[in-house]
Amino acid sequence: MKAIEYTKYGSPEVLQLIDAEKPVPKDNEILLKIHATTVTATECTFRKGEPFISRLFTGLKSPKIKRLGEELSGEIEAIGNNVKLFKKGDLIFGTAGPTFGANAEYICIPEDGVITLKPTNMDSNEAAASIDGFLTALPFLRDTGSIKSGQKVLVYGASGSVGSAAVQIAKYYGAEVTGVCSTTNVEMVKTIGADNVIDYTKDDFTRTNQTYDIIFDTVGKTSFSNCKSSLKQKGIFLESGIGFGIIPIVLWTSIFGGRKAKIAATGLRAPKERTKDLIFLKELMELGKIKPVVDKTYTLEQISEAHRYVDKGHKKGNVAISV
Repeated sequence: MKAIEYTKYGSPEVLQLIDAEKPVPKDNEILLKIHATTVTATECTFRKGEPFISRLFTGLKSPKIKRLGEELSGEIEAIGNNVKLFKKGDLIFGTAGPTFGANAEYICIPEDGVITLKPTNMDSNEAAASIDGFLTALPFLRDTGSIKSGQKVLVYGASGSVGSAAVQIAKYYGAEVTGVCSTTNVEMVKTIGADNVIDYTKDDFTRTNQTYDIIFDTVGKTSFSNCKSSLKQKGIFLESGIGFGIIPIVLWTSIFGGRKAKIAATGLRAPKERTKDLIFLKELMELGKIKPVVDKTYTLEQISEAHRYVDKGHKKGNVAISV
């Protein structure tokens, strides 16, 4: 089978197309023929090994995980002897798990991994692109932010993968949503449901008289101190692009003051909880309540080009890889 691997950190050219042995499912696993995966900003960070602190997770000198790709959709080609939840021929979507590996034609996944049947109203590329952003935005807003109908929510970085998901999730819960993005993305953010859109190249939302119940920084490009005056007295600042600078602020605001800064390790939640959310999101997709934004689609052979595009930091929603 074809697969993409890298053995050293660097530019997109370190990604190499190889021939690999087709995996065989264990008793509790499914063998998935992958139809689509994605390239995320996180995977680009892993590929580059920058910032250096990311290597605490990926390997100090060289990558421990040599095959990237977390989000996926595809068809089950075979199942292990003990698999009960799925059958051969099922179309599913979900995550490859903590060891990644979806940059390939086939992968084996435990049946109790973060997977479920694919939304019936989406193609493979859309399904693969509908996972990580929504699985991040949902628990951030619902659980950490305790979002309520009628609240005013501002999403910073509203055109990205998490941001475009956050706009739609906030609208689903009945919030009045303001999206912040660049000029080229204003219309797109409007089409996914934002009530108001602020072009950060022209206006600074912190210099208006508007205050919000929740400010969700989905890209790690602003800060609690910058946003504090734009939060209501008991407002919450959420940050998903977590840097170490936010941690002492989270601790401080948990004790002092009415306004709070909060973070959540959404990707480290138990697979059972993430799968429960994925099934819920699938239902919302099939009802037309939410939909992923797919900016560009590349082939597996073009994955270096896809990484170069994501590296620019201007993608709208998600970048899909058609396998």
